[in-house]
Parts: sequence; C-alpha cells; structure tokens
Amino acid sequence: MRIITGLYKGRHFDVPRSFKARPTTDFAKENIFNVMGGYLDFEGKDALDLFAGTGSITLELLSRGCATVVSVEQDRDHHAFILQCLRKIGAGNCLPLRADVFRFLRSCRRQFDFVFADPPYSLPALPEVPGLVLGSGVLREGGVFVFEHGRANDFGRHPLFVEHRSYGSVNFSIFRKQ
Repeated sequence: MRIITGLYKGRHFDVPRSFKARPTTDFAKENIFNVMGGYLDFEGKDALDLFAGTGSITLELLSRGCATVVSVEQDRDHHAFILQCLRKIGAGNCLPLRADVFRFLRSCRRQFDFVFADPPYSLPALPEVPGLVLGSGVLREGGVFVFEHGRANDFGRHPLFVEHRSYGSVNFSIFRKQ
C-alpha cells in the first residue's frame, strides 16, 4: 500500500497478509482522487473515512492536506495498523476511532466536507449505506460523498447521486449535497 501524492507521497506500508480488508488499489485510488480534484480541493478540509480498513484512504487524505481526518474502523487489528501508520508519518490531525460505522453515524454531530466509505462488498447492509450516510447529517452543504462498492450495485436513482466511475472491479458512486 502506498500514498499516491502530497506531503507523504511515495510512502509504503506493508499490509499484513492475515488482514481481511483489501486496500483500494493504487490504480483505482489515483483515478478517483483525480476525479475528486474537479469537485473539491482537499487542502484545509475535514474528511471522514468510514470502514477505513487498512487506512489507505485516511493516509491519502492526510497527505493531500486535509485539516482533519476521522477514520472509523471496527476491526481491532486493522485499527491498530492504522495507528501504526499514523505514528510512522507523524500525523497528529487524524482521529482514528475503533467503532461500528452504523453506531458512529447515529451519534456523530460533526460535519465533514468529504466522506469516503468502503464497506466489505459482502456486507448485507451495503445497499443502505448511501442513504444512511447522506441522511445522517455528517456531510456539509456542498460536500462530496464517495462510496466504493462492487459492480452489482447501482445507486444512480439516489437524489444526490452525481456520477459513477468504474476501475476494473472497483466501482465508485459519487454524491454531492447541495
């Protein structure tokens, strides 16, 4: 796993083979962040990474200049790995939470400019995630939500849906709160 660009560009982190989480591929991550450049400048923004897994997106957001990043991951080992990566780069502007994303969304009173969610593709509640995120109030007006999912899902009918991008087997649905 590597950081594509920004302050920590080129930093590599070895993800343990025992992990269930699969980091977003470098190819897909680079492309979706290029697309996001047309939607917002990450510099000084507040970001939320849900189902953070290995922390790949969290690290990329920090590298691209986000003021703060909240990273939510329930798995103990994955959370510990994220903490380890944050220590290696010395990032103090990240709040890595070991928590259930669904409970977090119900209780969070903070708002973010950018929200990224990459749940396990086999998660039974996966089709409900966009509605939960966009209905929770965590996304600021004008904010962007990127949802990573498998190709079997289509969120094009959601009223805040903007576009869909596909990079191999990785699919992203992009939503914007007006």
